[in-house]
Amino acid sequence: MSASGNEPKKWELGPESEYRFELDPGTSLAIKLVQGQAEIFGFELAEGKAYLFGFECKAALFTWRGCVIEVTGDPSTDYVSDETPMRIYANLHLALEQMRVRALRSIRGSPVPAHERPGPSDPPRVLVLGPEHAGKTTLCKLLVNYATRSGQGWVPFLVNVDPSEGGWAAPGTLSVAPVLGPIPTASPANPLGTAATTAPVALAANALVPLVYWYGHAETKRNPLLMDRLIRNVGENVMDRFEQDNIGRASGLIVDTPSSFASGPSSNTHRQKLIKACIDAFRINMILVVGHDKLSVEMQRTYGSLMSVVKIPKSGGVVEVDYAYRERVHNYELHTYMYGQVIRSPPGITNGSFGGENIADLVLSPSSTVINFTDLQIYRIGSDAMAPSDALPVGAVRTVSEMQPVLVDPASPGSGLLNAVLALLSPFNPDENERYDEEILDLPVIGFLIVTNIDIPKRKMTILAPNRGSFIGKTAVVGSFEWQDQ
Repeated sequence: MSASGNEPKKWELGPESEYRFELDPGTSLAIKLVQGQAEIFGFELAEGKAYLFGFECKAALFTWRGCVIEVTGDPSTDYVSDETPMRIYANLHLALEQMRVRALRSIRGSPVPAHERPGPSDPPRVLVLGPEHAGKTTLCKLLVNYATRSGQGWVPFLVNVDPSEGGWAAPGTLSVAPVLGPIPTASPANPLGTAATTAPVALAANALVPLVYWYGHAETKRNPLLMDRLIRNVGENVMDRFEQDNIGRASGLIVDTPSSFASGPSSNTHRQKLIKACIDAFRINMILVVGHDKLSVEMQRTYGSLMSVVKIPKSGGVVEVDYAYRERVHNYELHTYMYGQVIRSPPGITNGSFGGENIADLVLSPSSTVINFTDLQIYRIGSDAMAPSDALPVGAVRTVSEMQPVLVDPASPGSGLLNAVLALLSPFNPDENERYDEEILDLPVIGFLIVTNIDIPKRKMTILAPNRGSFIGKTAVVGSFEWQDQ
C-alpha cells in the first residue's frame, strides 16, 4: 500500500483475500481495479473504471486470484483480510446451481445423462435466517449475483421480507423481483440495487421491477398478523409467476429475512409463525442459518426431516451497526426514492460511476402538489398506536383489530399525517363486484408519497411525489415512518 495526500492509495491483494472498508456520513470513496479480477458481493468490477461508494457504505472487495486496486477517498476504516468464508459460499452456489440444472431438465422433460444418478428435481427455494449483524443480505445478494453471472440464463427471484431493510422501495415494505443481472453495491440506500420505478430505466442496473407490499413499520412484532398476510401475498404472486415462467421457476428464489426471525426465546410464537409462513408461502426446501448455533439446532429439529438445514459461518467483515445508523439509512432510502442518488466523487476522480453506470443519470426532480382532503383516501392499519400484543395490559382487549383498515381524517389533530410516508396502492380489481373490509391489505404498492403540509382551514394538504399525477380517487396507507429533511 502507498499513499500521498489526496493521491489514490494502491493496494495489492493476494488470492482469496478481501479489502474491507467503512465510510463516515458525508464521505465517499472511489475504487478502481488496476489489474486482476475483483468483485463486491458477487458483482464483478471492470478494469480501469472508478466505482463510487457513499452514504456510510460498509462493504468488501474480494479477489479469487489476486488483484491491484486504487482507492481514492478517506474511509473511516479500511484493511485487508485473508480470512473469509467465500470458499464455503462458492460451494453453496455450486450446490444451488446443480439444483437449477436438474429442475430445468425436469421441467423440459430432458433425459438424465447416463453418468449422473437421478436426484431431486426441485429448484432451490432458500430461506436465509440469522441474527443481527450476520450478513444475511450480503449472502443473498452474493448467491443471486453468482447465479446471474453463471452464463446459464438464470433469473433467480430475490425476496425481501425484512421491513427494516427497504429492499428496492421505501423502508417498511416486503418485496420481490426477478434479478436479470448482477446487483451492484454502492450505498445502503439501495441495498438490493435500484428499481426501474424510481430511476431512469435506461440504466442496466435499474432493470429490476419489484412487486411491493406495504407493512409500514420497521419491527415485525409491531403487527405480526399483517406480516403473515403480506408474506403469503408475496408468495402467492411468486408461485403464480412460476406457473408461467419456466426459467424463473428453475432458477428458484432466495428469501432474505429480518433478524427478529432469529432472536428471542424458541417459544416466541410470532417468530415461529412468521418463519412457518415463509416456508409455506415460498415452498422452501433449504434453510441457511448464518452464524447462529442455537437457531441452527432449532431449525434442524423442526424442519430437518422435511428439507436441508445448512449452517454456514458469517464473515468476519460484518460490521455491527446501531439504531441511529439504521435511522439514517431509512432517511437515505426515502430521499433516494424522491430525489435519486448522487454520490459526490472524492477529489481527483472526475469519471466516477455508480455500480458501473453514469451517476448523472440518477438525479430525480420530485413534484409538490396541493390536493383536497377528499381527493386521497388515507388508511391506517389497526389502531393509531399499535403496540405489540404482548405489550398490552393484562386482560386488555383491542378495540380495533390489527388487520382492520381505519380511515384517517387529515383534519383530526391526532392524524399523524404531517411528514408521514404514504404508500400509494394499486387500484381495486374492477372485476370484483363486492368489496371486502381488508381488501386494501392485498393491494400492492405503486409508489410512495410524503405529506409535507396540512392546511386544516382550507382542507388541503401538500404532497411530495417522485413525478406528477392525479391522486383523485386513489387509496394510500400510512405507517410509522416519517420524512426528515436532510
